[in-house]
Amino acid sequence: MKQAKRAEWAKLDNASKIFPATCNNKDTKVFRIACELHEPVDAAFLQEALNTTIEHFPLFKAVLRKGVFWYYFQQSDIPPLVDSESTPVCAPIYINGRRNLLFRVSYFHNRINLEVFHALSDGTGAAWFLKTLIHHYLCLRHKETFVSNPVNLNYRASVSEQMADSFRRYFVGNELDIMRFINKDSHAKRQPRVFHLRGSKLEENRMKVIEGTMSTQAVLNIAHQYDTTLSVFFTALFLYSIYQIMPVREQQRRIVLSVPINLRKYFVSVTARNFFSTMNIAYDFRGSKIELIDVIKSVKAQFQRELTEEKLHAHLNQLMSIEKNILARIVPLPIKNYALRVASSIRDKGITGSISHVGEITLPSEFKPFIRQFSICSSSKGPHITTCSYNDRYLLTFSSPFQETELQRTFFNLLAERGVDIEITSNLT
Repeated sequence: MKQAKRAEWAKLDNASKIFPATCNNKDTKVFRIACELHEPVDAAFLQEALNTTIEHFPLFKAVLRKGVFWYYFQQSDIPPLVDSESTPVCAPIYINGRRNLLFRVSYFHNRINLEVFHALSDGTGAAWFLKTLIHHYLCLRHKETFVSNPVNLNYRASVSEQMADSFRRYFVGNELDIMRFINKDSHAKRQPRVFHLRGSKLEENRMKVIEGTMSTQAVLNIAHQYDTTLSVFFTALFLYSIYQIMPVREQQRRIVLSVPINLRKYFVSVTARNFFSTMNIAYDFRGSKIELIDVIKSVKAQFQRELTEEKLHAHLNQLMSIEKNILARIVPLPIKNYALRVASSIRDKGITGSISHVGEITLPSEFKPFIRQFSICSSSKGPHITTCSYNDRYLLTFSSPFQETELQRTFFNLLAERGVDIEITSNLT
């Protein structure tokens, strides 16, 4: 008599819990990371490469299920299938009640797209998956080149390392006294209201995606002229661009950007799951005439203040202690979902936009002749910038639900005025 196979499951990590509760057609919580090759994509080789890649990443075989108190991942035997691109950018992946994988792989001419529901992984984890996929694809597509000259994978984490919940590994705190937390929060210094961009929404909740491609070295030179990093420079330029288009009557409001922090840079981890935090970077443009250099100095100081070991540990412990609080654990899932949606709505009111710096994407040098560039973008309810680079091609992508493009035009004009040649492309006319 055969025994029924026991389904394997895993808890969602701390950062993942909010995504199933807050995703909808207006903000799908899906992001895309894409690789553009120098040749058309062969679908058969891509499918074969995906079949091999998925065996390296068992987490990506999971479907999302509802429990009494929390969502959880359950391993599935659903085969991943590649398809020609046929859906809008970052279209919904997780749909309540539907049992499906939490990612999709598609192709369009020379481009391979990996789209991921954010509960499954973050930008770094997805980049590792895509790089492994590209590795296998190119080795299959160009056997004549690589069969006698094999190339090693540059992501060789074990399954247990990939599946690790690094939030739990580094949590050293105790249960949070929620009343003390609420009381502390209510006594926070009252700040001016936050500015929000408004505009005409695109039809069918589509996103306008505008990519600016430029030389990595050219923008590095600009950032170094200001004695800062690319992350600080582009965050400041984003703030300054929003200020340039603010209605005068609203210039008494602060501009606040949400900036994700890849915690793997500060805590040893090669998990393919979510392992990030966020910090808010703000600037108050009230007062005398303000120049970009003033904003850069402020943003640089805020980065230095927030990105300390002490601050990151404190934030990680605060997030985990809320999750571990006995009250939070025993509340049924529908009530948790409602509370998370309320918390997300309050958080959104305090943010003007977001900017995510994924950083440099690297692959073995043997693949250089075949790969042109990488890009990344994300669903968003407001203006959102994502950046990444490969070799000397730096991709900066605006995603926005609005038809208007004044912000994007202002941003790229400010960059061009500093001597950077930019190639602009968009998904919509």
